[in-house]
Amino acid sequence: MSSNTKGRTTPRVVCCAIPIARSANKVLLITSRKRPNSWVLPKGGWEASDGVLEAAASREALEEAGVRGKITRFVTTIPTASSTYHFFELDVETLDPEWLESKERRREWLDYSEAIGRLQWKSELAQGLSLCSLAPRR
Repeated sequence: MSSNTKGRTTPRVVCCAIPIARSANKVLLITSRKRPNSWVLPKGGWEASDGVLEAAASREALEEAGVRGKITRFVTTIPTASSTYHFFELDVETLDPEWLESKERRREWLDYSEAIGRLQWKSELAQGLSLCSLAPRR
């Protein structure tokens, strides 16, 4: 068993939301709780009560960023040694002024190039964002 699976024999299933404001062409990032000066996408572990993976991504976006909206697209799955990340685009309809983790996180709307720069420290998040519909087409 590898040392970074935190005692699990199978990788953790992590669902990530990519919150997008379509009209502005912006993505919402939030600060990490463990590293308050680092930025992340809303994400968290899938729970059986979520049912489908999309529901977990949507729940995490609400808990971590106060985002309400609709999951519109599956982006990709990225396996790492400790986790399997599933990315979904979420078209943002509203932002709650107060949310579950609002005392612990900041959130900011960014254009794609700024967002991808802020995610470079966590390669799987940068990779997931690079495959979303906001990314420039190569």
